[in-house]
Formats: sequence, structure tokens, C-alpha cells
Amino acid sequence: MMRRRRPVLRTAALVGGTAAVAHHAGTKSAQAQAQEDAQNQQIADLQQQQVAAAPPPPAPAAPTGGALSADAMAQLKQLGELHEQGVLSDTEFTAAKDKILGI
Repeated sequence: MMRRRRPVLRTAALVGGTAAVAHHAGTKSAQAQAQEDAQNQQIADLQQQQVAAAPPPPAPAAPTGGALSADAMAQLKQLGELHEQGVLSDTEFTAAKDKILGI
């Protein structure tokens, strides 16, 4: 006659172990989240400080008031000729002229 073995009760240990791991993971997750929140707040504070301490952007340079170099005059003359010939459209001419004049 064969003896029957009793089944080992592993399910209780498995369930209890999983619960303990899940609890630990939840605690660790909450701690990590709190640390991340604190770091995000520090970053936001530093960004506010940098914005508050930043100097205003410099004003654009004003045109020199009519004193163009000989090179700039030659470029404008060439642009005018290209525009008259139809090589440059009105928009292209205006953009190139403004670039030379520093506008």
C-alpha cells in the first residue's frame, strides 16, 4: 500500500510574501515620489530666481543716421539694378535692402 503525501501549503507563504513586497514597493514609491516632487520644486525655484535676476534684453542697434559705407552703397546699387531687371521680386529686394541697412 502506498502512502499519500500531504500537499505542501505554499500558497499562504506566497500570498503573504507578495503582500510584504507590495507594501515595501508602495512605501519606496511614495518616498521616491516625494523626493522627485522636492527636486521639481527646487528646479522651479531656481528658474524663478534666474528669470528675476536676468537683465532685460538689449535694445536693437539704431541705424547710424545716413552714413553708409561705400561697400553698402555699391550693394544697394547692385540690388536696385537686379530689381529693375526683374531678377529680384519686390519682397526679395526689400529683404536684401533691409539686411544691408541693418533694419
